[in-house]
Parts: sequence; structure tokens; C-alpha cells
Amino acid sequence: MTPEYRLHFAPDNASLVIRLALEELGQPYETVLVDRQAKAQHSAGYRALNPNGLIPVLETPDGPLFETAAILLWLSERHGAMAPQPGSPDRAAFLKWLFFASNTLHADLRMLFYPEKYIGADKAHQAQLQSVLRQRLHQHLTNLDHAAAGRPAWLGAPQPSVLDYYLACQLRWMALYPADADRSWFRIAEYPSLQRLCAGLEHRTAVTTARQAEGLGAAPFTSPAYANPPEGSAT
Repeated sequence: MTPEYRLHFAPDNASLVIRLALEELGQPYETVLVDRQAKAQHSAGYRALNPNGLIPVLETPDGPLFETAAILLWLSERHGAMAPQPGSPDRAAFLKWLFFASNTLHADLRMLFYPEKYIGADKAHQAQLQSVLRQRLHQHLTNLDHAAAGRPAWLGAPQPSVLDYYLACQLRWMALYPADADRSWFRIAEYPSLQRLCAGLEHRTAVTTARQAEGLGAAPFTSPAYANPPEGSAT
């Protein structure tokens, strides 16, 4: 039987978050490699699935979905797992931090990684933007660490949520990218509750499967190394 999900992915991209969620949910899925070196995300075929030309896309029985948080929320609701469900008293708190992770944290990371897309080719201007973003990201992580310290059922709990995996991947990327920039500003030990969250995930079967599929190394969140994927390129 053909799986009802097809994940369009590139190694160590935002599609990793969706792969982890699908693995944690125990849902079978197919993968389709998006060759970033060949700029396949900008092809007509891919833009028919996501007109924005961004990764990931998840093909579902309801049609193709894009935007990481939207896919995570849809999956959690469809399968009744990995998030407080509608009607739960924890729902509001979960939603505000999920959308913070997507609309604020992830958006700032994109600007940090690709400043030229937002401020042009001038290196001095790029450096100034990145300096401001590092300060913003530190404050974002401090706020998230404080939220995780309260140990809500949807953030750093023994049974992971979609938000846990989303944050763990973003913390991984902060430690690694941009590859040619000073990354000494980020030390996960400064955020002990988030570090605990990451350490708790690394022993899960979903993470083992994903790290082997995408060549992420033995400790992809607490001691990340650059991806060495068996197929495709992470950049």
C-alpha cells in the first residue's frame, strides 16, 4: 500500500522537523529529495506544490501542505497526538509558543543565515543586521528556556510534542550556521532547560532513524556536527 504522506525534503533543512514528527507519530511516508544544489526548489514542478519555493512540502490526502508550523499543527490534530488538542486547557499556551517558534524565532534565523536576502550585498550592513539578530535570538532563547523550566506537558516532557522537535532543530542550526560566521555567541549550556529538552530527544527512536537518514551524527542536538547525508546536500 502506498503511504498517504510524501515528504519533499533536503537533508538538515526544515523538512527534518516534519520527518521527526512523522517518525514519532509512527506514520509511514515516502520521501522525495529536493536537490538544493540544482535549485530544484525553484523548479516549476516544485513551485506547483509550494509557490514560495521553500522546503518542506508534505503531500497529504488533503493536498500539499507547506510552512513548517502549519504542517506540524495539521499532523498533531489529524493524529490526536504530540500537542494539546482543541478543548485542552493547555492548548492556548502551546499555540502561542508554537507560533512564536515559527513567526519570530525561525524568521530571525532565516535573516541571520541569509542576510543578503533582506539587506542586500553590502557586507557591513549584513554584519550589523546579524549583530542585532544575535541579541534578539539570545532573548528569544532566554524566554523559551524560562517557559521550558516550568515543565509543561507540551515542552520538554517525557512524551515529546511537535514544538519540542521544532525547537531542537532550530537549536541545532544555531550551533552550525552560517558555517563561515562567528558562532561563539550561541552556547546551549546557557539555556539549561532547552539543553535538557534536546538531550531527552536524542535517545528516541524517531531521532535515531532521522539522523541515520540525513547523516546528522550521534548527538544531533546537544553536540551537532555538519550533516553528511547519504543523498543530496544540506546546503
